[in-house]
Amino acid sequence: ETTTELEELAGCDLVIEAVVEELDAKREIFSELDRLLPDAVLATNTSALPVREIAAAAERSDRVVGMHFFNPAPVLPLVEVVQAEASSSEAVDTAFAFAERIGKRPIRCRDTPGFVVNRVLIPLLNDCVRVLDAASVTPADLDTAMTAGVNWPIGPCALIDLIGLDVHVHASEALHEALG
Repeated sequence: ETTTELEELAGCDLVIEAVVEELDAKREIFSELDRLLPDAVLATNTSALPVREIAAAAERSDRVVGMHFFNPAPVLPLVEVVQAEASSSEAVDTAFAFAERIGKRPIRCRDTPGFVVNRVLIPLLNDCVRVLDAASVTPADLDTAMTAGVNWPIGPCALIDLIGLDVHVHASEALHEALG
C-alpha cells in the first residue's frame, strides 16, 4: 500500500498485516507501520516465518506479535497468537482479545518454527504423501482411511488441496530449514 493509504490507519489499536509470505516484504511493511502507528499493536499473519525476524524491522518490537489465521479464514476458527521474545504481554493480550471479539478461538504460543499446528501438521501430511507410493494407495483411499479409520474430519490429500500445495511446500521448506 502507499504511505497515504497506510496513514489512514492512524488511531487503530491493532493492525494485522497479511502480505505475501516473504520476509523482506513483511519487514518493509512493519518498518512503515512502526513509523506511522507508534502506539498500535502490529500483528503479522505468517504461517512459517519467525515473528522475531519480522519484528526486528520495528523500533518498538515489543508491540509486534503473530496472528496466524488458518485457511480458509472465514471457516476455520483457530488463530495462533504468537509471542516473540520481545513481544509484550499487553500486545499479546490485545491480539488475543481481538481474535475472541471476532469469533475466533485463539491460543497463545511462543515464536517457534511452525508454531503449534504446522509443527505437528506439516510432518504428518508429508508422511501421508509418502504413504501414497509406499502403500500404493490412491489419494481418495488414503483420505477414506483417515476419515473413516481415525475420524479425521477431512483426509490429508483433501486438506493439502484445501490449503494449497504451494502453501504446504512453503511451510515444509521453512520447517526443514529451521529444524533440519
